Amino acid sequence: MFETNIDIYSLLSRPYILLILAFLLDLCIGDPLWLPHPVRGIGWFTTKIEGLLKSKMQKKEKIERLSGIFLVVTIVGFTYVLFYILNSSLLFTRSLSLINFLSLLVIVYLISTTIATKGLIDSACVVIKHVRDKNIEDARKGLNHIVGRDTEKLDERGILKATIESLAENASDGIIAPLFYFAIGGLPLAMTYKAINTMDSMVGYKNDRYRYFGWAAAKLDDIVNYLPARITGILIAVSSTIVYRSLSTGHSSMKIMLSDGKKHPSPNSGVPEAAMSGALGIMLGGPLSYGGIVINKPYIGINRSEGEGQNIFLILTEKAIPILKLTAAFGLVITVMCQYIRVMP
Repeated sequence: MFETNIDIYSLLSRPYILLILAFLLDLCIGDPLWLPHPVRGIGWFTTKIEGLLKSKMQKKEKIERLSGIFLVVTIVGFTYVLFYILNSSLLFTRSLSLINFLSLLVIVYLISTTIATKGLIDSACVVIKHVRDKNIEDARKGLNHIVGRDTEKLDERGILKATIESLAENASDGIIAPLFYFAIGGLPLAMTYKAINTMDSMVGYKNDRYRYFGWAAAKLDDIVNYLPARITGILIAVSSTIVYRSLSTGHSSMKIMLSDGKKHPSPNSGVPEAAMSGALGIMLGGPLSYGGIVINKPYIGINRSEGEGQNIFLILTEKAIPILKLTAAFGLVITVMCQYIRVMP
């Protein structure tokens, strides 16, 4: 019996099995508020360090940049070391018992918190439902949960366009990038990526408060998302070919990704957005309002649906959901294959 338990534990503790279980767990429960979430802890820690640094910091560019670098090094270093120790401590085989299997469950949960497939799809579906029911005010409120722009004055088309852009961008940040870093370095590196992404969302702004202090966090986020964003764009193109059952759709997605992906102010966000724009045949981007300030972002893609009414935009937004699901599935399969190859004798 003991040898049988050892064999089961050995199988379940393999990284690719843990990842599959974590991916399925995320699809089942997402990120419920009643469970402790590492990203919330990282956010709390970031806020505390930021407050400590800013209380002792002079308002000078060099000082603010150095303080921002210190914040990044502290959060990144602490996160990696903490989850490396946790990962190593929870995966052990001495005196095999129920505790070992409970430890695996904890690891599976921790891995699942780096992936946001269910949360992203559910949030988008809530917005789509409100638009379909003509509850524009509720749609705007739902959109607030997944975008940072001002939503109070968005019309139906603006809401749907923002939803598509969020699905495309977060396909990279919330799904493919964590999988990419899990493939390279397991749970510690995947969680470190989430820490970098969290810091960027908190301090990586080009406003008076964070222009210099958040510089390091924003630059590091750009660097770590460079490859995942482009992988996401390719997977969106492949997925759209399958969803639409048309090679021309995938070709259009790749074409727009290569031509318009670099138009976006972000070196990474525009790539999956352009791929989704080409897949759906709609124009994304354009002027946006953040905190009451209008930012003239360039348009991405060609609007093949122009003149077909609001309903076509709703249909295309709904079409983005299966494209996202397939993109996530492809990302999982590739990551599992990478992990399997790594552990092969």
